[in-house]
Amino acid sequence: MEEKTFSRPAASATVLVGTQFGDEGKGKLVDYLSDKYDIVVRYQGGANAGHTICFDGKTVVLHLIPSGIFNKDCICVIGNGVVIDPNALMEEIQKVEELGYDVKGRLFISHNAHLIMPYHKRLDSLSESSLSGEQKIGTTGRGIGPSYEDKFARHGIRVVDLLSPKVLEEKLRDNIAAKNKLICKVYEKEEIDVDAIIGEYEAFDKEIDPYVTNTQLYLNRQIKAGKTVLLEGAQGCLLDVDHGTYPFVTSSNPTSGGACTGSGVAPNHIGKIIGVCKAYMTRVGNGDFPTELDDEIGEALGRIGCEFGATTGRKRRCGWLDLVALRYSLVISGVTELALTKLDVLDTFEEIKVCTSYMLDGKEIHDFPTEHQTLSRVQPVYKSLKGWMASNSKAKSFDEMHPNAQAYVTFLEEAVGVPVTFISVGPGRDETVFK
Repeated sequence: MEEKTFSRPAASATVLVGTQFGDEGKGKLVDYLSDKYDIVVRYQGGANAGHTICFDGKTVVLHLIPSGIFNKDCICVIGNGVVIDPNALMEEIQKVEELGYDVKGRLFISHNAHLIMPYHKRLDSLSESSLSGEQKIGTTGRGIGPSYEDKFARHGIRVVDLLSPKVLEEKLRDNIAAKNKLICKVYEKEEIDVDAIIGEYEAFDKEIDPYVTNTQLYLNRQIKAGKTVLLEGAQGCLLDVDHGTYPFVTSSNPTSGGACTGSGVAPNHIGKIIGVCKAYMTRVGNGDFPTELDDEIGEALGRIGCEFGATTGRKRRCGWLDLVALRYSLVISGVTELALTKLDVLDTFEEIKVCTSYMLDGKEIHDFPTEHQTLSRVQPVYKSLKGWMASNSKAKSFDEMHPNAQAYVTFLEEAVGVPVTFISVGPGRDETVFK
């Protein structure tokens, strides 16, 4: 009797994740790779994340639309795991169209994606302002957290609800009545006008309708037809609500597992997982940051790297690369290859440090503790490497890079056990080296 074996379907999807606290430069990589894939999908987060793209002398920041929109042959999808601010989305669509790129027919929005309502933004700001000192999360105030709260409490408003004005009105009246009690009695602020919101969102239905589809079925049918998909995460692994530095995290799952739940693409379709890692490290908002540099070196990293939040404009905290945190991110997301970004920011440093382990209560540890009570007490152990004091922006191959820059990349590969295949040596599309 012939032995039967199970065959694995050909992998058609790639996941791209941030391996730090976000802001790793994912937008440039997605923009660069978009001509290699048929479809780019944003699978989680909301307009609290900004992906910056530099091309043709322009710098563009996207918050909701996938970064592949500037490749005219690429289809872009906003998945069911994203929470959508309608005003932000329509402004972004208009901005892309003004740059000369068609959006209709190329952008699809999941009918199951949840909407961010005005009361979500209001509650986000009120909740954050009621906290003090270290209790503050550092939220962007964009309503992301409260929208996800309603989603998991099963009170959320989804894109599909816009298709039924009666259902939409009933849900909004129930939700706003509950939110107004909280706003008035707990925060002692003026209540929200329900009728104004109903009218606003009924009008939004007409604008968003051309883009709405069942993206879960669409993506799987496209994969079955032989199309390739790039799944784009926002934020970074260390901000994952389940696996990050809780409670100083985002409200969704930027890790690779979130790509499946946030898009409807099953794990057996995923072939490789690209982790994006900045050559140093930054963090926006509050939360532990073991390698943070509160000195002239940290100031220099921020100044040279233009480290200001793409969404909020807030100054980012800067520090040396943390390999303890990076190894943790690579494990929980199953990263198969690394993209190293913003290497050019280190071009003027004579000495570059990398954190290889932590000291905790007199003992050296190599595992990343996610809980605040422990992470707040660790001290980084550094290895010093020679800087290269030169630009690599003209390099087109790894061999053309400065030897000390090559040594930095090689050290990183060997320390984490994952190959670096993409190196960004400048902000432009062409300032890229493949290894």
